[in-house]
Amino acid sequence: MVDKVNISPGISVLAVLRYLNYKPWFALGEFVDNSVQSFITHSAEIATVHGISQRLKVEIEVDTSASQITIRDNAAGIAESDYSRAFRPAIIPPDTSGLAEFGMGMKSAACWFAPQWTVRTSALGEPVVRTIHFNIANIVEDNIQELGIKEEYEQPQNHYTEITLEDIFHLPKGSTITKIKQHLTDIYRKYIRDEELELFFNGEQLQYKQPKILFASYYKDPDSEKKIWYKDIEFDFGKGLSISGFAALRETGNTTKAGFALFRRGRVIQGSGDEGYRPELVFGRSNSYRYQRLFGELHLEGFDVSHTKDGFRWDENEAPFLGLLREHLDGGELPLLKQAEGYRTRASVSHLKKISKEAIDNTTKVMEQKLPTVLSSAADAPSVGTPIEEIPHSNVLANDGFEFDFRGTKWQIKIELTNDPAVDGWLTISDRPKSANDPRKISIKVSLAHPFMVRFGQSDSENLEALLRVAAAISLAEVLANDSGVRKAGTIRRNVNTILREALSQI
Repeated sequence: MVDKVNISPGISVLAVLRYLNYKPWFALGEFVDNSVQSFITHSAEIATVHGISQRLKVEIEVDTSASQITIRDNAAGIAESDYSRAFRPAIIPPDTSGLAEFGMGMKSAACWFAPQWTVRTSALGEPVVRTIHFNIANIVEDNIQELGIKEEYEQPQNHYTEITLEDIFHLPKGSTITKIKQHLTDIYRKYIRDEELELFFNGEQLQYKQPKILFASYYKDPDSEKKIWYKDIEFDFGKGLSISGFAALRETGNTTKAGFALFRRGRVIQGSGDEGYRPELVFGRSNSYRYQRLFGELHLEGFDVSHTKDGFRWDENEAPFLGLLREHLDGGELPLLKQAEGYRTRASVSHLKKISKEAIDNTTKVMEQKLPTVLSSAADAPSVGTPIEEIPHSNVLANDGFEFDFRGTKWQIKIELTNDPAVDGWLTISDRPKSANDPRKISIKVSLAHPFMVRFGQSDSENLEALLRVAAAISLAEVLANDSGVRKAGTIRRNVNTILREALSQI
């Protein structure tokens, strides 16, 4: 029977653990790590009682109304013989080869989350459930060396641990909840994928979905045989250091979900959620296509990790590894990096319509607010324009417009994004002079079917909006040049269209 547990030395450590540089998903991961390791360590005993089909189940519940987080599992529980170590800070476990290696995980994460927390656990084969409560302020202030344990009868075949964190310092809400689910799904993807772990968050079972890998011809030879753009990776650096896994190209580029996930002992340490491991030497800058398509899983052996398990300690090994990785990825018959940069697929019409509407809405809003002031400062800007050319209307993705008065004349400006392949130019404009009953009408059309836009303007609304604003500036500059008497002002635009198509849309 255990009626007290010694929590010293290390009482003073408890007071400062809340200031660790945790992110909520890594802090919650500490509890999941303990559950996974407990289940692995005692898998034979659990199988004897429940059969080999028994799966580890971990449930995380965030109660915002009560400012409380509960983590519950069906692992082996904390045995009586482990109490002298389990609740004392900085006591290294006897086996450091698993996920619980520092002797700090549960304690550090609990203290980071909350000023008080309770552990209720029943160990496999022990006919008792034990409850221990931590109030960090009282422990530190009164220099408490031992904590009392409440014991109740439990059937010996039952085994579980339930940790309740109260009065949360860092209560997850809103978008943070979404990010936690994304990160935890990624961090434990191997265990979820292998059906070794059922992980629940607020009642929702987290499921990992493998990205689809690009199956396509090499971009320089579109008629060649299609290939799966996937490569195995195997590097041995000696001295017990090695890296293995795979790299591949996503079928559909994704700025937030691409990148490598770095594993250690079956668990992602770095590269989960929207924080993929994307060193610039391999991935290029954030506006590159490699940055959106390249992904993979790399398992590191022999490398140390930080105490919060959110990064590796590379020492001098990262730069040589990245050099070898880059060379390997672009070598042989599958040059992944070159294919990532050169291969293009036309985005879906629904995606183009979505980003087109966002880009046009934002651009016209800014123009409507700022343009009249800019025009008013233009020297000798008359109120009547010169016709330039008409725009055909087809395959419109999005359009918007606005009117304003300028020097006693009403102006109407319309912007349109089209996906019509018959439109040859990147930018087309028309300028209709004011008539008796109609305002002066300026129309600006940008083609998303143009090779330059296929390469640079179809990924997201932010990139598209930037290009759309440039197009609007060129268009209005041409209109003002015509109004000022500049001859053949449209020559610049026509040359821009040709240069973009024949040179700057190429690799």
